[in-house]
Amino acid sequence: MQRLMAARRVLQDGPMKTILTSEAPIPVGHYSQAIVHDGLVYVAGQLPIDPRRAGFVPETIEEQTELTLRNVEAILRSAGTSLNRLLQVTIYLSDLSLWDRVNTIYSKVLGPHRPARAIVPTLPLHFGCLIEIQVIAAVG
Repeated sequence: MQRLMAARRVLQDGPMKTILTSEAPIPVGHYSQAIVHDGLVYVAGQLPIDPRRAGFVPETIEEQTELTLRNVEAILRSAGTSLNRLLQVTIYLSDLSLWDRVNTIYSKVLGPHRPARAIVPTLPLHFGCLIEIQVIAAVG
């Protein structure tokens, strides 16, 4: 419950910082939203779950892609960085036939910035989600 009340919290763990923000889905498993270490932020895989509407997942891949990227953006902002500092993006997609639609929204959100990227086909994701996005970004 304490985690939900914190709008933004950064915990110091020696040379690493653990990132937790209520602006993105709060982890329900044994992991952190992100870890900052040595000038980089490692963001755990994010799903298209609306942090303001418990359990809500949009229906279309376009809405899911944008919400997932906005969740990533909120975590990056909490870590002191932004989407413009992305270095690596890994996109897990449950149906590769959706790729063109994902890429359209991805390029709209990221604009001219083109980080390294991998697309990983996967089995169905938690909660009926069609996409999960994990990133590494520069901080500072």
